[in-house]
Amino acid sequence: MIDEFAKDNLHGRLRRDRKALLWKLDGLSEYDARRPLTATGTNLLGLVKHVATVEARYFGEVFDRPSPEPLPRWQDSNGSDLWATGDETRDQIIGFYRRTWEHSDATINELPLDAPGHVPWWPEPYADTNLFAIMVHVLGESIRHAGHADILREGLDGRTGLRAEHEKQIDEEARAAHCAKIEQAARSAAPIKA
Repeated sequence: MIDEFAKDNLHGRLRRDRKALLWKLDGLSEYDARRPLTATGTNLLGLVKHVATVEARYFGEVFDRPSPEPLPRWQDSNGSDLWATGDETRDQIIGFYRRTWEHSDATINELPLDAPGHVPWWPEPYADTNLFAIMVHVLGESIRHAGHADILREGLDGRTGLRAEHEKQIDEEARAAHCAKIEQAARSAAPIKA
């Protein structure tokens, strides 16, 4: 009974965070969805592509249930899953992510939490694992990258939040006052040297 509760809870959180990550693309131009927003090139559409690839590998290869989507061999990973090429459309990447959800969900639904898996890119003795550990790992990856997306989207147009239905109108004055209060606290804690 506890296994089904744990599985349902983890799976529900994963579904929630998938939707949150996709929501961060809503209303953005092609350029803003793709452009590098950090010194390392992190971008919103690339985060979606990356998380889709992570899910496809972990809920596919690890349990000998290869993704129906074409993926390069994990040994050949070159970082190309972190950005969208000029000939990849937003719809293609989102479609890949949604099809990956279906494949991942089938793996999660069909296997028990203690189902054995093998992660060939993890070092020994950690390579042999189970569905529970992989669910926790993939959920952690999804949450981490959804958090990146939160910050990137806020930097683009100020939009914040986990879900569209909870989004509030941006109050620029209140935000400026809040930031000024935090800035003042930072300055008082660490005086500027002359």
